[in-house]
Amino acid sequence: MRVHFHGAAGEVTGSLHEVEAAGRRLLLDCGLIQGSPEAERRNHESFPFDPAALDALVISHAHIDHIGRVPLLVRRGFKGPIYAQQATAELMPVMLLDAASIQEGDAERANRHRRQGEPEVLALYTREDVQAAMKQVRTLPYDQRSEVLPGIDICFREAGHILGSSSVEVWADGRKLVFSGDLGPKGTPILRDPAIIDRADLVLMESTYGDRLHRDRVETIRELGTILDTAWNEGGNVLIPAFAVGRSQELLYWFARHWEEWQLARWQIFLDSPMAAKVVDIYDRNADLFDEDARRVWQDKPNPFRLPNLHITASREESMAINRIERGAIVIAGSGMANAGRILHHFRHRLDRRQTHVVFVGYQAEGTLGRRLVDGASWARIHGSDVRVNAQRHTVGGLSAHTDQRGLMEWYGAIEGHPPLALVHGEDKAREALAGEIGERYGVQAVLARPGMVLEV
Repeated sequence: MRVHFHGAAGEVTGSLHEVEAAGRRLLLDCGLIQGSPEAERRNHESFPFDPAALDALVISHAHIDHIGRVPLLVRRGFKGPIYAQQATAELMPVMLLDAASIQEGDAERANRHRRQGEPEVLALYTREDVQAAMKQVRTLPYDQRSEVLPGIDICFREAGHILGSSSVEVWADGRKLVFSGDLGPKGTPILRDPAIIDRADLVLMESTYGDRLHRDRVETIRELGTILDTAWNEGGNVLIPAFAVGRSQELLYWFARHWEEWQLARWQIFLDSPMAAKVVDIYDRNADLFDEDARRVWQDKPNPFRLPNLHITASREESMAINRIERGAIVIAGSGMANAGRILHHFRHRLDRRQTHVVFVGYQAEGTLGRRLVDGASWARIHGSDVRVNAQRHTVGGLSAHTDQRGLMEWYGAIEGHPPLALVHGEDKAREALAGEIGERYGVQAVLARPGMVLEV
């Protein structure tokens, strides 16, 4: 069994790992590269393999940095099955159609400003490409070992990151590979904890927060309540860039759980996303995947997805109308890294106001507007205009959907015999710190995967 590393090897986005075994080729994830314009242009490059030569694709979860190039893969010749956990398969078309819509809109805007003689800008893929790709999706439940190709079995195990997120066990050639996918922290609201893996011959593990420990969740939630109270007293609005799947639902969970304590009835809450209603419906249909705490909140508190002052804004006109509200609005909008989507529309109108509070609740990749704002940028260029940043900024790290260094080490440490380990999906600073801690505790020298690297097991 050989593993070829192509993406998310030295960076956090663009997950792409190829497994060669039993005379077949299996791809783990096919994610979009996100970040700076230079980084995102790499999405248009040729894949480092022939898509038509692949036999199957396995998806760990439905975040766009893990599925965002699937339609492109199919358009360029991949004809095999795409395996995903049931909830992941339901989320994929929602996420990918939104991504295609954004890319088509970006291409249209670029072509309007195209100079004479410059080539036409093309979208990475279209909504028709998404529909074609979804015809190849096959669903598998958690905890069921299944043969997906002759001589190759896989099993999805709960990863606790978003609904449907999975670690993937792969058996072939008498060996076992484990791909962590993205791992969530223990005790994440709504989701069950990551499953314990018993054994492996090689582990590919994410390392997004390999160099830090998250704040205590109780302290984090207390801080969020304080931010909301301060913003109300200052007469402002709260803007929260958040991923449409995972973080948005968790925020609504906490709003329901602390409804009375945070006096949330005085606010207008907007989930400003054209795909939000669809995602909420998918969560409702997969409530059997929720943990016990979530079930209790659903029974004893206002339904998080149907708060009495919650507005799910689908149309562009509804979204634009939010900016007429001078105070008392909480706006949750994508994208989570503020590099696209409706949050940019709200930033353009509100970042210059001191009474605006911007709350970052997730990872901000290098090169994104979110990262620049977290790092203290005084100006932001949005839709061709420069906007002064006077808004108050808050980074609420304890809400991350990724586990921290301690959680990563505990998950790996539970695998019998502490097998060989390759670190993926992390910037070098995080990977180097995690590799050092793992080496000291378990005596294992972790490999820092690089694009083009091959490991044999």
